Amino acid sequence: MNLDSFFSGNEWFAYQYFGAHFVEDGVAFRVYAPRASKVALIGSFSMWHDLPMRNEGRGGIYSLTVKNAKVGDLYKFRIYHQDGSFVDKADPYGFSMELRPCSASIITDLSTDCFSDADWMEHRSKGYHQPVNIYEIHFGSWKANGDRWYTYEELSKQLIPYLKENGYTHVEIMPIHEHPHDASWGYQSTGFFAATSRYGTPQGLKQFVNACHMAGIGVILDFVLVHFAVDDYGLGCFDGYPLYENNHENGGYSQWGSYQFAYARGEVASFLKSCANFWLSEYHFDGLRVDAVSNIVYYNGDCNQGIYHQGVRFIRDWNEGLHNIHPSAMLIAEDSTCFPNVTTPVCYGGLGFDYKWDLGFMHDTLQFFSYPVPERKRHYKDILFSFHYFYNELYMLEFSHDENVHGKKTILDKMYGDYEDKFSQCRAMLLYMICHPGKKLQFMGNEIGQFREWDHNRPQDFEALRPFPMHQMFARFSRDINRMYFNHIALHDEEYNKACFWLLSEDMGSDLVYAFCRKVRDEQLLFVFHFGDTSYPSYRLYMEGNHRLVEMMNSQWEIYGGVEPCAPRQHWVQNGFVDLYIPRFAGCVFRVE
Repeated sequence: MNLDSFFSGNEWFAYQYFGAHFVEDGVAFRVYAPRASKVALIGSFSMWHDLPMRNEGRGGIYSLTVKNAKVGDLYKFRIYHQDGSFVDKADPYGFSMELRPCSASIITDLSTDCFSDADWMEHRSKGYHQPVNIYEIHFGSWKANGDRWYTYEELSKQLIPYLKENGYTHVEIMPIHEHPHDASWGYQSTGFFAATSRYGTPQGLKQFVNACHMAGIGVILDFVLVHFAVDDYGLGCFDGYPLYENNHENGGYSQWGSYQFAYARGEVASFLKSCANFWLSEYHFDGLRVDAVSNIVYYNGDCNQGIYHQGVRFIRDWNEGLHNIHPSAMLIAEDSTCFPNVTTPVCYGGLGFDYKWDLGFMHDTLQFFSYPVPERKRHYKDILFSFHYFYNELYMLEFSHDENVHGKKTILDKMYGDYEDKFSQCRAMLLYMICHPGKKLQFMGNEIGQFREWDHNRPQDFEALRPFPMHQMFARFSRDINRMYFNHIALHDEEYNKACFWLLSEDMGSDLVYAFCRKVRDEQLLFVFHFGDTSYPSYRLYMEGNHRLVEMMNSQWEIYGGVEPCAPRQHWVQNGFVDLYIPRFAGCVFRVE
């Protein structure tokens, strides 16, 4: 590690220097605590008695080599303050930690090579012209395992076949940095380099990622770059004063009650850059989804408070550096603001992300389907709005965990109407999402039509598939549209090219009908959606030319719980006009010949 780079905020490998590392004569420990009066190492190898650390005189770096320390030993740094008091801190760069409520760091050897995925790593891509269909998962509440969690290895044996069967290309894991409170879902961390012990060991996580790659599944990590937990053994006031966070009286706290990172400090920037590089390098993750980007680009995430220029500079450097080190890894922004050029390369003045979650699409679409049918006619163009701004960024469409908690209802239960109508409308909506340009992300449970809101303490309701046919048929529908997305180039290739998409009309509001086309090379598809409750026996639609239309998918087929026989219809476009049968609450996909 280059110390000048560390202090200037340009170091990407600080984790190879700080923390606990095996050397020829034992284990070397290093920690950065510039305003401490002194620092001691305590651990199971010292019977938790102080082992004074040496101040190397390089900006507050303390070090000590312990001969009898070994893998699995517990340790902390005892940070003495100027007034003689002290606090025992977990290692900021520790590779493993005890399971809560305990909080010691664990000496861990990451040098063991668990990977056999060289071919995957060499040929993976950001997926701009390929299908990207992500399954978002919370490891602890996907499926039940008696009174304990599944380990990383056990999860791979169950999850990977499920992903393959259901047509997902990637899995996105909610934060697995070590964290003290289950209900934070990992978003308030105390161990940014430590894979949570809830599900096993770092080696187990490596084996999980490797198994995914060997099965052709990419793995994305939900990465917290904005804030950290306030627990006293964590990063907060690390050397007795704000070190990783902003001054407490000057914006140190986030709206979640946690500490916000101080991006302007070189040592903090190097910590966060090294952390991102660590997960991509040591664990072979294929991308990072960055939480709450709004808090990086605006003060407190509020555009009315102005641009946070230090945060903007940091995130540009962070993205550009990671692209240089890991050119094929995806960097995904969760940003709810209208900050411009989020997915524009840094060299052209942008933030440099590869994709941005389309939270506008999510909000407008779910809000629309919560309205009674008569009210939808007044909001007809809400659905069309995303088509007009879509090409401003490289968007990813998402129905994530945030849309299934906190009294918002699940995706299925958000639909207006009775039991069967909810299923009909949700099928039509999910087909609309698949056909809309943009990469896709669904939270676990969406694919089976879960009614109960997500609870991190309970598994998803997979048992509902057995006694309830509607859920079985809904799961089949989800699987089939995922496969359709994967198998048809018009649904994923060139999707950020305006020339490959066109609306057929924006004036069908009184009918609640939407129609658009996508074309890539020799494949052209027509999509017709009806979000009203009255079927149209013969709906006239205009599209240029003379064509045969062959129905590929109908969300109201009986095999999916609908009312129409699974007998694909054919229609002919003559002199620009075609008369279509369109069921209520339906989405239809046609191949144009």
